[in-house]
Amino acid sequence: MTRTVLVTGGAGYVGSHCCKAFASAGWNVVTLDNLSRGWRDAVRWGPLVECDVRDPLAVREALETHGPDLVAHFAAFAYVGESVENPAIYYENNTAGTLALLNAMRATGCRHILFSSTCASYGIPLHVPIDESHPQAPINPYGWSKMIIERMLEDFGRAYGIGSVSLRYFNAAGADPDGEIGERHDPETHAIPLAIEAARRTDRPFTILGTDFPTADGSAIRDYIHVNDLARAHVLAGEMLLERRGTHVFNLGTGVGTSVLELIEAVKRAAGREPVVRRGERRAGDPARLVASFAKAERELGWRPQQSDIDFIIKTALEWRDRHPPA
Repeated sequence: MTRTVLVTGGAGYVGSHCCKAFASAGWNVVTLDNLSRGWRDAVRWGPLVECDVRDPLAVREALETHGPDLVAHFAAFAYVGESVENPAIYYENNTAGTLALLNAMRATGCRHILFSSTCASYGIPLHVPIDESHPQAPINPYGWSKMIIERMLEDFGRAYGIGSVSLRYFNAAGADPDGEIGERHDPETHAIPLAIEAARRTDRPFTILGTDFPTADGSAIRDYIHVNDLARAHVLAGEMLLERRGTHVFNLGTGVGTSVLELIEAVKRAAGREPVVRRGERRAGDPARLVASFAKAERELGWRPQQSDIDFIIKTALEWRDRHPPA
């Protein structure tokens, strides 16, 4: 029997790549998105239910109509700076929105959810690589909004039997190698598309946020993971969850760190032109190094990154950008 997944936020960056991965694995895919930060043309692998995840009646109707075996939940705001400036919308959309979704799942008998979580829930790392046992101590409302949801999932699992997998991403990057979907944010805040734009347009310099970190070249180190590797992990996690209910948490990263200056060099190699850069101050609370341990995902899901070499990530991101240049 073909299984069905309801993907909230499936018109967004990671959500749309996961829709494609589920469809490729033989699942029926239904996207639920209000299109406030997603893209209608990214919904290509099944029907779109256009509604807000905070609308209990609409969400319940979607669950009753499509009867999903699994919900994959991506509907969230994800700008750290915005969360500091306007925390109310993060707790309302991310946290309260998830509560509304969980209550609709309870009411309709849907008992499996994948949750798009974040390494931002760890805060300043005490050690690297970071594994799932690392204490969670967020330093911004975005991270707190996601961490609170993880606690909710634990409680809903114990009280109501809702099985969940929380997938803590490190730095999602790259684009579909087939060119069907890619990364589009408005505004764009991610390092790779910004560095690519600085290589393509001299009037859009890339700002290095801090050059005095305690790292080999003084710039911050991050763990970039190709969005297709993330998507494949969701399919594996969904299949596991249907067989083994419970509350599970996995890091999704590569175990390899790339500094900002190394990233700029990789963009130069791919674009054939050095990005225009300027040097800025560190952001408050920015860790020097964020690198994941994915040992648990490898052990329990049989997953490891396959497309996350930094040059391949940038190649796919550059190809997407050149086909869809920003205004």
